[in-house]
Amino acid sequence: MDLSTGILLLIIGIIAGGYGTIVGAGGGFIFVPALLLLMDMDPVIAAGSGLVIVLINSITGVVGYAKQKKIQYKTALTIGISALPGALLGVWLLQVYSSQYFYVIFASILTGLGAFLFYKNSPWEKTVPSAATQGETKALNSSLLIPLGLVMGVLSSYLGIGGGWLLVPILVYLFKVPTHQAAATSILSLCLYSTVGVISHLYYQNIDWITVFFGGAGVIIGANLGVMLSQRLPGKAVLQMLSVLLVVIGIRMYFQ
Repeated sequence: MDLSTGILLLIIGIIAGGYGTIVGAGGGFIFVPALLLLMDMDPVIAAGSGLVIVLINSITGVVGYAKQKKIQYKTALTIGISALPGALLGVWLLQVYSSQYFYVIFASILTGLGAFLFYKNSPWEKTVPSAATQGETKALNSSLLIPLGLVMGVLSSYLGIGGGWLLVPILVYLFKVPTHQAAATSILSLCLYSTVGVISHLYYQNIDWITVFFGGAGVIIGANLGVMLSQRLPGKAVLQMLSVLLVVIGIRMYFQ
C-alpha cells in the first residue's frame, strides 16, 4: 500500500468514526465499502478488517459516552452478551454461505427502514412527543433484548459493518429509549459482540493489518469528534443522519 492510499484511508476513518459514533453504528458501514471500491479487496477480508475498525470505533466511543453518562449499561450488556453466539455464527456463515437473495431482501428492509426514519423525523411530520424524544426512560424487557442481541451478532459479523444501524431505531421506536442514550448504549453493546467477531476473523486470517492501522488511526480521531458533536445535535438530527445511512447501505447492498 502506498502512502497516498494510507492517507486516504485515514481520512475515510475520520469520517466513518465521527458519523458512526454519532448514530451508534460504528464506522464499518463507510469503511467496508471503501475497501471494496478503492482497494478492490476481497469481500471476506474487507468484512474482517471492517469489523476491527468497528471495534476500535466502539471502544473509543464508549469511553467518551461513559463520561457523558448516556449509556444504559444493563441494556447494553444484555444485548452484547446475547450477541456473542450470534457473532460466531455470523463469521461461520460468511465462510460457508453467501447468498445474493439475502443481500437483496436485506437491502430492501434497510432502504424501507431508512425512508421510514427520515419521514418520521422530517420537519413536516408532526408527532406527539414520546418517551424517546422527552428524555424519559423505562425498564426494558430483557426477554426481548436477548433474541435481539443474537440477531445483532449474526448481522454484525456476517456483513462486517456492525449492527447499530438497526439496533438504534429498534431501541428508540420499540423500547422508547431516548435517541442519544440509544446511540451510546448501541456503541457499548457493539463493543462486546464485535470483539468476538474480530477474534473469529483472526482465526480465519481475514484481516489486513496495514489497512486497520491507517483506518483505525482515523477512526479514533473521528470517534472522539463524534462524541463531542453528538452533544450539540438534537435527537431528530441523529435519526435523520441514521436514516441517510440506512438508505445508502441498502442501495449499496443491491449491487453487492
